[in-house]
Amino acid sequence: MHDACIFSTSTIRSTTSAAVAIETAPASEKEDALRRRVAELEATLAAVTAERDKLRRAYEKAKGQLELLRRRIFLAKAERIDTRQLELEFAETKAKLDMLARELGDDEETDDDASDAPGNDDNNKRKKKRCKPSGRPDLRDIHMPEERVEITDPALEGNAERIGFEETVLLGHRRGGPVRIIVARATYKITREGEERATFTTAEKPKEIYERGMLAPSFIAHILTKKFRFGMPFTRLAEELASEGIRCDDGTMCRYAEHVGATLGCIVDACAKEAKETAFCLSTDATGVAIQPTPIPGKRQACAKGHFFVVLADRDHVFFEYQPKHTSDAVCAMFQGFRGYVQADAHSIYDALFRGDACDEDEKPPDEVGCWSHARRKFWEAAVTTKDDASREALLRVRALFKLEEEWSELPPSKRHERRHRILRPMLDEFFAWAEGVFERVRSARGPVAAAFGYVVRQRDPLRRFLDDARLRIDNNASERALRTIATGRKAWLFFGSDDHASAAANLFSLIASCKLHGIDAETYLAEIIRIVPYWPRDRYLELAPKYWSRTRARLDAAELERPIGHVTAPPPAEDQQAPR
Repeated sequence: MHDACIFSTSTIRSTTSAAVAIETAPASEKEDALRRRVAELEATLAAVTAERDKLRRAYEKAKGQLELLRRRIFLAKAERIDTRQLELEFAETKAKLDMLARELGDDEETDDDASDAPGNDDNNKRKKKRCKPSGRPDLRDIHMPEERVEITDPALEGNAERIGFEETVLLGHRRGGPVRIIVARATYKITREGEERATFTTAEKPKEIYERGMLAPSFIAHILTKKFRFGMPFTRLAEELASEGIRCDDGTMCRYAEHVGATLGCIVDACAKEAKETAFCLSTDATGVAIQPTPIPGKRQACAKGHFFVVLADRDHVFFEYQPKHTSDAVCAMFQGFRGYVQADAHSIYDALFRGDACDEDEKPPDEVGCWSHARRKFWEAAVTTKDDASREALLRVRALFKLEEEWSELPPSKRHERRHRILRPMLDEFFAWAEGVFERVRSARGPVAAAFGYVVRQRDPLRRFLDDARLRIDNNASERALRTIATGRKAWLFFGSDDHASAAANLFSLIASCKLHGIDAETYLAEIIRIVPYWPRDRYLELAPKYWSRTRARLDAAELERPIGHVTAPPPAEDQQAPR
């Protein structure tokens, strides 16, 4: 940047007039006038220099922001940096870190015993012509495999004359494609002695979550898995089905998703209750979603913004919760009653939770656990935008922490806890002492460097919290990975129809994510759960959670589960598991 001073015409005229006045004045007055003129010029130069420095700082800040945006867009989001170059530039620091680790570690110690570890368009003024509903399609006209399920009345079978069947056609799904399910309920003729006319009765219809629908539980599970696990919007799924001759519009699928998701919320609520009572650490994060507003005739509205929170309860449950507002009140309501560890980013909405605003006077608030990945990300942004040496050195130091944690990941908790205290604690003490010194030097200059070092200084205690217990993780990456399903899916389905639909979707996201956690096929699980829930006792919904599903399923009648639809008998609670924990 070249230094340049631009003077107006009035400034030049005033300077010329002052020079003429000085030349015509006496010698003593000329000397005083010259001194005053020099002082005026020095003040003007200082003002111009200050303005130039201000513009230069603004230019450098804008340049850094542009570089950060460019890297976020074009360099993926892996935050890659040449670690070999860091080691060369900070060889002395690296050698010091390695020597400290060797001195505090035990080179002769082996890890052999690690095995014992645990849209509207303004230009379009014409209203779209709505198609007249064509009614329920006749599934018998579609070419597809067929399954027949006969439902009889055990009390009348063999004791009364069976005169036929009352048939209902449902759309089901098997691996490979859709299937037509014929539900045939037996009709009986009952003749009693002394009565002239016979009576007729039909076998009881199986209980359903969605009454009088045309979709069988297997097909409901199929469309829910397609959207809430693989991110396919219902409009695209409707087009796919239409290519096979099946007419099932996206509005029908949305109604099924909202109704079934809201009903299965009883299982998610039971999981959340258990997590608050028994979990050691709850890891959480949030992401935003668009919510379609309630239509107002003649008025164009933008989508509202809601938020999905994900909560990981140890290795037991994953549950999502939808909140219309991203506020402290929402966070306190979610974690009310929990007294363990909560791992989250340093967003201000969590401050009220850790202050104890949601606790009674005699209760202890949850302990905050920080995330080193968030800290590292801020150093990375500062390093790539400003090329600051301190930020690059911080990356090297944080990398050393992650490398040691990776090496100890397979150790038993007791050994990992001992090594953290013996090796990582001194390294952290030195890191924070160094970071505080750097922050004092750069805190007056606003920018990514001051933000990065200010973050770790303010979050010193939460970032050291993982030293308290070996079960605590150094980062919160697991929560961010769990949110990836929503972050990638919303690019396809764009928005939710309402707050109620988003809440129902949160329940489906929860069950599918928990199935993935426990290695259960989500589509099969949902198909069976949708059949079972109407028959299940209200006080035992926790038994249907993915964590306990393998044990619960083993106690069910295999023949009943094998059928695509039909009655289900709920077994009594297991003797060794009256109340699962």
